[in-house]
Amino acid sequence: MKWFRIVPILLLIALNTLLHCLPLFAVALFKALLPLAAVRRACNPLLTGLAESWIGVNSAMMQAFTRTRFTVDVPATLARDGHYLVLANHQSWVDILVLQKVFNRRIPLLRFFLKRSLFWVPVLGLAWWALDFPFMGRYSRKQIARNPELGRRDMEATRRACARFRDIPVAVMNFVEGTRFTRAKHDGQGSPFRHLLKPKSGGVAFVLDAMGQGLHALLDVTIVYPGGIPSMLDLMANRVPEVKVLVRQRPIPADLVAGDYQGDRAFRARFQQWMNGLWQQKDADIVGLLADPARPG
Repeated sequence: MKWFRIVPILLLIALNTLLHCLPLFAVALFKALLPLAAVRRACNPLLTGLAESWIGVNSAMMQAFTRTRFTVDVPATLARDGHYLVLANHQSWVDILVLQKVFNRRIPLLRFFLKRSLFWVPVLGLAWWALDFPFMGRYSRKQIARNPELGRRDMEATRRACARFRDIPVAVMNFVEGTRFTRAKHDGQGSPFRHLLKPKSGGVAFVLDAMGQGLHALLDVTIVYPGGIPSMLDLMANRVPEVKVLVRQRPIPADLVAGDYQGDRAFRARFQQWMNGLWQQKDADIVGLLADPARPG
Protein backbone atom coordinates (compact mmCIF):
# COMPACT_ATOMS: atom_id res chain seq x y z
CA MET A 1 0.00 0.00 0.00
CA LYS A 2 1.47 3.33 -1.03
CA TRP A 3 0.63 5.17 2.17
CA PHE A 4 3.23 7.82 1.44
CA ARG A 5 1.04 8.79 -1.52
CA ILE A 6 -2.36 8.20 0.02
CA VAL A 7 -1.97 10.16 3.27
CA PRO A 8 -0.98 13.49 1.64
CA ILE A 9 -3.81 13.12 -0.91
CA LEU A 10 -6.32 12.46 1.87
CA LEU A 11 -5.09 15.55 3.73
CA LEU A 12 -5.44 17.69 0.59
CA ILE A 13 -8.97 16.37 -0.02
CA ALA A 14 -9.90 17.14 3.60
CA LEU A 15 -8.45 20.64 3.32
CA ASN A 16 -10.29 21.27 0.05
CA THR A 17 -13.52 20.06 1.64
CA LEU A 18 -13.19 22.31 4.69
CA LEU A 19 -12.26 25.38 2.63
CA HIS A 20 -15.37 24.97 0.47
CA CYS A 21 -17.78 23.76 3.15
CA LEU A 22 -17.28 26.65 5.57
CA PRO A 23 -18.66 29.31 3.17
CA LEU A 24 -21.23 26.80 1.90
CA PHE A 25 -22.57 26.33 5.45
CA ALA A 26 -22.73 30.10 5.93
CA VAL A 27 -24.84 30.58 2.79
CA ALA A 28 -27.04 27.59 3.68
CA LEU A 29 -27.66 28.97 7.18
CA PHE A 30 -28.68 32.34 5.73
CA LYS A 31 -31.08 30.58 3.35
CA ALA A 32 -32.56 28.52 6.18
CA LEU A 33 -33.06 31.51 8.48
CA LEU A 34 -34.82 33.51 5.75
CA PRO A 35 -37.00 30.91 3.96
CA LEU A 36 -38.21 33.30 1.26
CA ALA A 37 -38.41 32.47 -2.45
CA ALA A 38 -36.22 35.46 -3.40
CA VAL A 39 -33.56 34.49 -0.85
CA ARG A 40 -33.60 30.91 -2.09
CA ARG A 41 -33.18 32.01 -5.71
CA ALA A 42 -30.23 34.21 -4.73
CA CYS A 43 -28.51 31.58 -2.60
CA ASN A 44 -28.85 28.56 -4.91
CA PRO A 45 -26.27 29.75 -7.50
CA LEU A 46 -23.77 30.52 -4.71
CA LEU A 47 -24.21 27.06 -3.20
CA THR A 48 -23.94 25.37 -6.59
CA GLY A 49 -20.84 27.42 -7.49
CA LEU A 50 -19.09 26.36 -4.28
CA ALA A 51 -19.93 22.70 -4.93
CA GLU A 52 -18.67 22.92 -8.52
CA SER A 53 -15.46 24.56 -7.32
CA TRP A 54 -14.93 21.75 -4.78
CA ILE A 55 -15.47 19.14 -7.50
CA GLY A 56 -13.15 21.02 -9.87
CA VAL A 57 -10.31 21.02 -7.34
CA ASN A 58 -10.82 17.31 -6.58
CA SER A 59 -10.76 16.52 -10.31
CA ALA A 60 -7.59 18.59 -10.77
CA MET A 61 -5.92 16.65 -7.95
CA MET A 62 -6.99 13.37 -9.55
CA GLN A 63 -5.34 14.47 -12.79
CA ALA A 64 -2.19 15.72 -11.03
CA PHE A 65 -1.59 12.75 -8.71
CA THR A 66 -2.59 9.81 -10.91
CA ARG A 67 -1.86 8.61 -14.41
CA THR A 68 -5.41 7.37 -14.90
CA ARG A 69 -6.44 7.82 -18.53
CA PHE A 70 -10.01 8.98 -19.14
CA THR A 71 -11.67 8.06 -22.43
CA VAL A 72 -14.96 9.93 -22.51
CA ASP A 73 -17.68 10.13 -25.16
CA VAL A 74 -20.37 12.72 -24.31
CA PRO A 75 -23.00 14.45 -26.50
CA ALA A 76 -22.11 17.92 -27.72
CA THR A 77 -25.61 19.13 -26.82
CA LEU A 78 -25.21 19.02 -23.02
CA ALA A 79 -26.33 22.26 -21.35
CA ARG A 80 -25.56 23.76 -17.94
CA ASP A 81 -29.13 25.02 -17.68
CA GLY A 82 -30.71 21.69 -18.66
CA HIS A 83 -33.07 19.45 -16.72
CA TYR A 84 -31.79 15.86 -16.84
CA LEU A 85 -32.44 12.45 -15.38
CA VAL A 86 -29.05 10.73 -15.14
CA LEU A 87 -28.85 6.93 -14.90
CA ALA A 88 -25.62 4.97 -14.54
CA ASN A 89 -24.30 1.53 -13.73
CA HIS A 90 -22.64 1.24 -10.32
CA GLN A 91 -19.47 -0.69 -9.49
CA SER A 92 -17.43 1.37 -7.03
CA TRP A 93 -17.40 4.56 -4.94
CA VAL A 94 -15.00 5.76 -7.64
CA ASP A 95 -18.06 6.02 -9.92
CA ILE A 96 -19.13 9.19 -8.07
CA LEU A 97 -15.79 10.93 -8.66
CA VAL A 98 -15.88 9.85 -12.31
CA LEU A 99 -19.40 11.22 -12.81
CA GLN A 100 -18.48 14.50 -11.14
CA LYS A 101 -15.34 14.87 -13.27
CA VAL A 102 -17.19 14.10 -16.51
CA PHE A 103 -20.22 16.34 -15.89
CA ASN A 104 -18.89 19.20 -13.73
CA ARG A 105 -19.85 22.53 -15.33
CA ARG A 106 -21.22 20.68 -18.37
CA ILE A 107 -24.64 20.08 -16.86
CA PRO A 108 -26.30 21.21 -13.60
CA LEU A 109 -24.86 19.89 -10.35
CA LEU A 110 -25.63 16.19 -9.93
CA ARG A 111 -28.07 15.54 -7.09
CA PHE A 112 -28.07 12.03 -5.66
CA PHE A 113 -30.78 10.33 -3.63
CA LEU A 114 -28.98 9.41 -0.41
CA LYS A 115 -29.67 7.03 2.44
CA ARG A 116 -30.93 8.98 5.45
CA SER A 117 -28.06 7.65 7.59
CA LEU A 118 -25.55 9.51 5.38
CA PHE A 119 -26.77 12.80 6.84
CA TRP A 120 -24.54 12.00 9.84
CA VAL A 121 -21.33 11.73 7.78
CA PRO A 122 -19.05 14.46 9.22
CA VAL A 123 -19.03 17.69 7.19
CA LEU A 124 -20.30 16.08 3.97
CA GLY A 125 -23.68 15.18 5.45
CA LEU A 126 -24.40 18.84 6.19
CA ALA A 127 -23.04 19.83 2.78
CA TRP A 128 -25.44 17.43 1.03
CA TRP A 129 -28.31 18.83 3.11
CA ALA A 130 -27.29 22.41 2.22
CA LEU A 131 -27.31 21.49 -1.47
CA ASP A 132 -30.82 19.99 -1.23
CA PHE A 133 -29.74 16.41 -1.81
CA PRO A 134 -32.81 14.30 -0.91
CA PHE A 135 -32.43 11.85 1.98
CA MET A 136 -34.51 8.67 1.92
CA GLY A 137 -34.98 5.57 4.05
CA ARG A 138 -34.24 3.18 1.15
CA TYR A 139 -36.38 0.45 2.70
CA SER A 140 -36.35 -3.11 1.37
CA ARG A 141 -39.38 -4.81 -0.17
CA LYS A 142 -39.76 -6.94 2.94
CA GLN A 143 -39.75 -3.88 5.20
CA ILE A 144 -42.35 -2.14 3.03
CA ALA A 145 -44.49 -5.28 2.90
CA ARG A 146 -44.53 -5.36 6.70
CA ASN A 147 -45.14 -1.61 6.97
CA PRO A 148 -46.47 0.06 3.78
CA GLU A 149 -46.13 3.46 5.44
CA LEU A 150 -42.35 3.23 4.91
CA GLY A 151 -42.82 3.11 1.15
CA ARG A 152 -45.18 6.08 1.21
CA ARG A 153 -42.64 7.97 3.32
CA ASP A 154 -39.95 7.56 0.64
CA MET A 155 -42.40 8.55 -2.09
CA GLU A 156 -43.24 11.75 -0.25
CA ALA A 157 -39.53 12.49 0.25
CA THR A 158 -39.05 12.08 -3.50
CA ARG A 159 -41.94 14.44 -4.24
CA ARG A 160 -40.67 17.12 -1.85
CA ALA A 161 -37.18 16.97 -3.35
CA CYS A 162 -38.46 17.11 -6.92
CA ALA A 163 -40.71 20.06 -6.06
CA ARG A 164 -37.61 22.02 -5.00
CA PHE A 165 -35.85 21.06 -8.25
CA ARG A 166 -38.59 22.39 -10.56
CA ASP A 167 -37.40 26.00 -10.26
CA ILE A 168 -33.70 25.40 -10.98
CA PRO A 169 -31.58 23.62 -13.61
CA VAL A 170 -31.10 20.12 -12.27
CA ALA A 171 -29.54 16.74 -12.95
CA VAL A 172 -31.20 14.05 -10.83
CA MET A 173 -28.81 11.10 -10.49
CA ASN A 174 -29.87 7.50 -9.87
CA PHE A 175 -27.80 4.32 -9.63
CA VAL A 176 -30.62 2.10 -10.85
CA GLU A 177 -29.10 -1.18 -9.67
CA GLY A 178 -29.47 0.05 -6.09
CA THR A 179 -26.09 -1.29 -4.99
CA ARG A 180 -22.55 -1.75 -6.29
CA PHE A 181 -21.99 -4.59 -8.74
CA THR A 182 -20.18 -7.71 -7.56
CA ARG A 183 -20.11 -11.11 -9.21
CA ALA A 184 -21.63 -12.66 -6.08
CA LYS A 185 -24.60 -10.25 -6.18
CA HIS A 186 -24.95 -10.84 -9.91
CA ASP A 187 -25.09 -14.61 -9.52
CA GLY A 188 -27.27 -14.42 -6.42
CA GLN A 189 -30.07 -12.53 -8.17
CA GLY A 190 -29.75 -14.47 -11.42
CA SER A 191 -29.21 -11.33 -13.47
CA PRO A 192 -29.83 -11.83 -17.21
CA PHE A 193 -27.08 -9.30 -18.01
CA ARG A 194 -23.38 -10.12 -18.29
CA HIS A 195 -22.00 -7.04 -16.52
CA LEU A 196 -24.98 -5.53 -14.69
CA LEU A 197 -27.37 -6.21 -11.87
CA LYS A 198 -31.10 -6.06 -12.52
CA PRO A 199 -32.38 -2.47 -12.75
CA LYS A 200 -34.80 -1.26 -10.09
CA SER A 201 -37.43 0.83 -11.82
CA GLY A 202 -39.51 2.14 -8.90
CA GLY A 203 -37.25 5.05 -7.91
CA VAL A 204 -36.99 6.27 -11.51
CA ALA A 205 -40.76 6.04 -11.93
CA PHE A 206 -41.31 8.11 -8.77
CA VAL A 207 -38.96 10.84 -10.04
CA LEU A 208 -40.66 11.02 -13.44
CA ASP A 209 -44.08 11.14 -11.78
CA ALA A 210 -43.01 13.90 -9.38
CA MET A 211 -41.14 16.02 -11.93
CA GLY A 212 -43.81 15.78 -14.64
CA GLN A 213 -42.59 17.60 -17.75
CA GLY A 214 -39.75 19.23 -15.79
CA LEU A 215 -37.12 16.79 -17.04
CA HIS A 216 -36.15 17.28 -20.68
CA ALA A 217 -33.87 14.32 -21.40
CA LEU A 218 -32.29 11.17 -20.05
CA LEU A 219 -28.50 10.87 -19.82
CA ASP A 220 -27.67 7.17 -19.94
CA VAL A 221 -24.13 6.74 -18.55
CA THR A 222 -21.98 3.63 -18.89
CA ILE A 223 -18.78 3.45 -16.81
CA VAL A 224 -16.12 0.82 -17.49
CA TYR A 225 -12.82 0.08 -15.72
CA PRO A 226 -10.80 -2.05 -18.18
CA GLY A 227 -8.19 -2.82 -15.48
CA GLY A 228 -10.79 -4.17 -13.05
CA ILE A 229 -13.23 -2.55 -10.62
CA PRO A 230 -11.20 -0.25 -8.33
CA SER A 231 -11.58 1.00 -4.77
CA MET A 232 -11.00 4.61 -3.69
CA LEU A 233 -7.63 3.53 -2.29
CA ASP A 234 -6.72 2.05 -5.69
CA LEU A 235 -7.41 5.42 -7.28
CA MET A 236 -5.31 7.36 -4.77
CA ALA A 237 -2.51 4.77 -4.99
CA ASN A 238 -2.40 5.26 -8.79
CA ARG A 239 -3.60 1.72 -9.54
CA VAL A 240 -6.41 2.63 -11.96
CA PRO A 241 -4.91 2.64 -15.47
CA GLU A 242 -8.03 3.70 -17.41
CA VAL A 243 -11.64 4.74 -17.10
CA LYS A 244 -14.04 4.67 -20.05
CA VAL A 245 -17.29 6.62 -19.98
CA LEU A 246 -20.01 6.55 -22.64
CA VAL A 247 -22.94 8.98 -22.35
CA ARG A 248 -26.02 8.61 -24.52
CA GLN A 249 -28.69 11.33 -24.47
CA ARG A 250 -32.13 9.82 -24.89
CA PRO A 251 -35.70 11.17 -24.92
CA ILE A 252 -37.93 10.31 -21.98
CA PRO A 253 -41.02 8.49 -23.32
CA ALA A 254 -44.04 10.75 -22.85
CA ASP A 255 -46.29 7.86 -21.80
CA LEU A 256 -43.92 7.06 -18.89
CA VAL A 257 -43.68 10.58 -17.45
CA ALA A 258 -46.68 10.18 -15.14
CA GLY A 259 -48.35 7.00 -14.03
CA ASP A 260 -49.24 4.90 -11.03
CA TYR A 261 -46.23 2.60 -10.81
CA GLN A 262 -47.46 0.95 -7.61
CA GLY A 263 -51.12 0.49 -8.47
CA ASP A 264 -51.24 0.11 -12.28
CA ARG A 265 -49.83 -3.26 -13.36
CA ALA A 266 -49.91 -2.44 -17.06
CA PHE A 267 -48.00 0.82 -16.51
CA ARG A 268 -45.47 -0.93 -14.28
CA ALA A 269 -44.91 -3.61 -16.94
CA ARG A 270 -44.32 -0.96 -19.64
CA PHE A 271 -41.93 0.93 -17.39
CA GLN A 272 -39.94 -2.17 -16.50
CA GLN A 273 -39.78 -3.17 -20.17
CA TRP A 274 -38.32 0.26 -21.01
CA MET A 275 -35.74 0.01 -18.22
CA ASN A 276 -34.75 -3.51 -19.24
CA GLY A 277 -34.27 -2.28 -22.81
CA LEU A 278 -31.91 0.44 -21.59
CA TRP A 279 -29.98 -2.14 -19.58
CA GLN A 280 -29.68 -4.53 -22.53
CA GLN A 281 -28.11 -1.73 -24.58
CA LYS A 282 -25.84 -0.78 -21.67
CA ASP A 283 -24.69 -4.40 -21.28
CA ALA A 284 -23.82 -4.50 -24.98
CA ASP A 285 -21.97 -1.18 -24.66
CA ILE A 286 -19.88 -2.57 -21.79
CA VAL A 287 -18.96 -5.62 -23.87
CA GLY A 288 -17.87 -3.33 -26.71
CA LEU A 289 -15.89 -0.98 -24.47
CA LEU A 290 -14.01 -3.87 -22.87
CA ALA A 291 -13.34 -5.62 -26.18
CA ASP A 292 -11.84 -2.67 -28.08
CA PRO A 293 -9.02 -0.79 -26.31
CA ALA A 294 -9.27 2.13 -28.74
CA ARG A 295 -13.03 2.50 -28.73
CA PRO A 296 -14.33 5.50 -26.73
CA GLY A 297 -17.97 4.67 -27.29
